[in-house]
Amino acid sequence: MNILVPHPRFWRALPSLVWPLPLLLVLSGCGLWSPVPDGSDGDGDAAPRAAGEGLGNNTRLQQAAARLLHTPAAVPAWTPFPVPGKTFVPFEPVQHAGREALRVSARSSVSILRQRFDPALPGAPRLSFAWKTDALPIETDEPDRSPDDAPLRVLLSFDGDRSRLSARTHRLSEMSRLLTGEDLPYATLMYIWSPSHSAGTVLNNARTDRVRKLVLDSGPEHLGQWREHERDVRADFVKVFGEEPGPLMSVALMTDTDNTQSRLQAWYGGLRLLPATPAAVPAR
Repeated sequence: MNILVPHPRFWRALPSLVWPLPLLLVLSGCGLWSPVPDGSDGDGDAAPRAAGEGLGNNTRLQQAAARLLHTPAAVPAWTPFPVPGKTFVPFEPVQHAGREALRVSARSSVSILRQRFDPALPGAPRLSFAWKTDALPIETDEPDRSPDDAPLRVLLSFDGDRSRLSARTHRLSEMSRLLTGEDLPYATLMYIWSPSHSAGTVLNNARTDRVRKLVLDSGPEHLGQWREHERDVRADFVKVFGEEPGPLMSVALMTDTDNTQSRLQAWYGGLRLLPATPAAVPAR
């Protein structure tokens, strides 16, 4: 029997298809969370892991995520989301610069932590979070490596009227379902720290326009500093996609340096989904 093995270039391209997926993390657990002082565990050198290895029973991470990443109750917990063919570096709970955080010590890796909402959350909430990085992905001129890496991302995936999707997007969704067991969401909005694009820039994914990025921080100016953000998700979605958002399917954190083979450290602080700002009622 012949076994079809994808070419390595297929796996290098795969994250561009997978990012839009609802990124989950299962972080239920019991016991007390005891954060590690940042740098006390080998200066942040968490051992990289092949996708799927050792992701299951980290109670300390589960407790940290439950404490730091505040989303509506009675939903599945946060869980790591490994990408096939990519190195996964785990999220680590630490005490950093006087605050609790989740750290990723990225090394040519892709690290995703996700929570999925089932059922999806109606309406687009406000979102607040903090992040920090000590470096940016290195620049590369290699033609077969996309410069699409980002030290920090927050992803929001939405449902919608899938009959409006193009034939190309339907094919990508089918491929995603075969590879990961999940369809592509109707639309994915990413907040990113871009190495080069200016704040406020909207970037389309190279393979589907149903994945779009909004740059919040840019370049090296604020390296080593905590950056606090609060966003009106509905307003950002309308700006980026030109339509109203559907139900919110998932939220995720992601640090990726695989294409540029970069090393850096990224920290995520408190994340909260807040009630959406009520729409103004027209005067009669």
